[in-house]
Amino acid sequence: MDSYQTLMEKAKIGFATLDLPENFKTNALDRLKIWLTDDMFAAYGSQIDHLITSGQWEFLLDSFYQVIPFGTGGRRGLVGIGPNRINPWTIQASAQGHSQYLSKAHGISARHRGLVLAYDVRRFTDTKGYAPDRPNPVRNLDCRQLAEAAAQVYTANGIKVYLFGNTRSTPELSFAIRHLDAVSGCMFSASHNLPTDNGKKVYDQYGGQLIPPHDQDLVDEVTGNVSAIQTMDLDAAGQKGLLTVIGTEVDDAYQKAVASLQLSTARGVRILYSPLHGTGLTSVYPVLKDMGFDIHLDPATANLSGAFENVTFNIPNPEVIQSFDTALPNADAIGADVIMSTDPDADRIGIMVLHEGDWNFLNGNEIGIVLSEYAIDQYRKKGWLTKDNVIIKTEVTSTLIDTIASENGIQCIGDLLVGFKYIGERMNRLETEGRQGDFILGTEESHGFLMGNYARDKDAAGAAVWLAGLTSQLKTDGLTLVDYLNGIYAKYGYCHNYLTEIRLLGAKGIGRIKTIMDHLRQNEIPAVGDFTVAEKIDRWKGEPQPHLSRTDTSSRNVLILKLADLPETRSIRITVRPSGTEPKFKIYIEVLGRPFDPSTIETARAQIVSIQERLERAFMAYCYGILGVDFPERGFMLFWQLPLDDKLKYFEIEDRIAGLKTVSDAADRKRKLDNLLNFLGANPTQKVDRAFAARYGSGIMTYLGLE
Repeated sequence: MDSYQTLMEKAKIGFATLDLPENFKTNALDRLKIWLTDDMFAAYGSQIDHLITSGQWEFLLDSFYQVIPFGTGGRRGLVGIGPNRINPWTIQASAQGHSQYLSKAHGISARHRGLVLAYDVRRFTDTKGYAPDRPNPVRNLDCRQLAEAAAQVYTANGIKVYLFGNTRSTPELSFAIRHLDAVSGCMFSASHNLPTDNGKKVYDQYGGQLIPPHDQDLVDEVTGNVSAIQTMDLDAAGQKGLLTVIGTEVDDAYQKAVASLQLSTARGVRILYSPLHGTGLTSVYPVLKDMGFDIHLDPATANLSGAFENVTFNIPNPEVIQSFDTALPNADAIGADVIMSTDPDADRIGIMVLHEGDWNFLNGNEIGIVLSEYAIDQYRKKGWLTKDNVIIKTEVTSTLIDTIASENGIQCIGDLLVGFKYIGERMNRLETEGRQGDFILGTEESHGFLMGNYARDKDAAGAAVWLAGLTSQLKTDGLTLVDYLNGIYAKYGYCHNYLTEIRLLGAKGIGRIKTIMDHLRQNEIPAVGDFTVAEKIDRWKGEPQPHLSRTDTSSRNVLILKLADLPETRSIRITVRPSGTEPKFKIYIEVLGRPFDPSTIETARAQIVSIQERLERAFMAYCYGILGVDFPERGFMLFWQLPLDDKLKYFEIEDRIAGLKTVSDAADRKRKLDNLLNFLGANPTQKVDRAFAARYGSGIMTYLGLE
């Protein structure tokens, strides 16, 4: 290994070659110095030496220029070496700060009430960039190891830990905190992110995630007040009564709570269920099975695996329609009526419905619309519905739900900031006011739903109970969930909600996201394409003022453009915000139409979708213009979650891809294609095929004769 001085000099020279702000480089060098000299980081030294001597400057700077931030959903990101990565040190530093925070917030009760730790299936195997022949503390690092690393810290600080014996879902963690009367809890997961990521979500004593200013207090404790990390061997912790392994008793209580949510006793639907290799095997599946539903596991994705090997693009997200790819043939094989899927920590749910011989995907807003109407119908039939009933939703979730609530004479709290934690906090308020019985549903567009009073975070299992009951009920009448949704649209107006994003990676990406937000915030925007802007709403200007904390400022970094109505519409809006947990600029587009005759559903839908598509392209072109990017029209045909730089790189190499047609040997042709598309990750041709076909008349594999 090179000497410390030599390594630092090389890093300084290497960082100087990067086109990034100087403070990023200075911060990275300062933190790199600590990791190379402090004995606490000795295990990481060999790999840091490799990163420097191999000149991986962008990768190295991005790993060290900041301490991985606490976002709207907690701390989540790439696994790796450095303070801007998830690794045992960042997890234990967080746990030390969290321990100190709990002691300050709860005093002695933090020690005897304790906290609950749960974890899902992730395991880090993609060590590209690191030296394979050197010790690597993050190689094969999994969620259980992270949970145990945190448990060593909590117990050393005298705080009792309840640790699940193996993988469990996020909503069961939320339930367990309440069930065990703990002061807090942590979930070790990166939810639906790529296999390269991991993280930790922190929960309060109510089972919800921390909201401002409390999350800021935690951040300040973690980032400003941790002078030393205390640890205790877990065997010793168990002997001292500071560590308790939990499982069956909590499982039974949780599953009973979820099953009690049913609104219908109908059981006729046949379900194929895909846990996407995750923890839904411990929640959704046993709950529906025990309730008597005809549920079958998808054989392709029913094994626990952090590689998500049988999920297209390795993105285990039920928001992404391609995540259903491997389940579709298996659903056909068993004659399923619906396919349900959940992300690895089983808090989000997706559904596809067999309707008139075709599989139809419902997005998160459509599921929320369906559940809202279904719950109101069932509450009315059971004599439960009153003017005090309330549905709670985030601002970016479909405003059709506000309309449904209003036209049925109930309340809707519909303007909450993004993050289910804000829904949980409103549920806490209802409970404090003695109104918890008035709560019907919490819903957010990103496939998150909660009903009942057993948890404070979204739960795919509860939504599955309602969806299974509704689809069974509809089947007895010869109808499907699509028929039900179309009936809602005809009654209230067709609503098209569309989510897209500009994904901008690394330290440079953070600056580019800020550039877009600053421009939109600071400049008058009279129009987007041929759409007139009627009003711009900046959530930074809303109450309370001043902002509660820096995390409050971050959560409220939201802009809304309300556009002038067209003859076909009741409202049109664009909402934008930086993601709190991922490197992307999120764009939510909603077009709400007017009620129509059910027989004209296709015309009504086509009109509204056409408006959304025109608006999307005009607005994204505007945003790309802010960055000085001339984005090709065919770029909208690329997989929407590709980073912007990868989309642009594809167009740089597109001619080279087509040129492979002249390579005579098919094996050589395929090898060269793989090399060209390697930067796109899993299933690369699927991510770019539509754009290629639009220019060359067929998909890549057909064009190159490689099918």
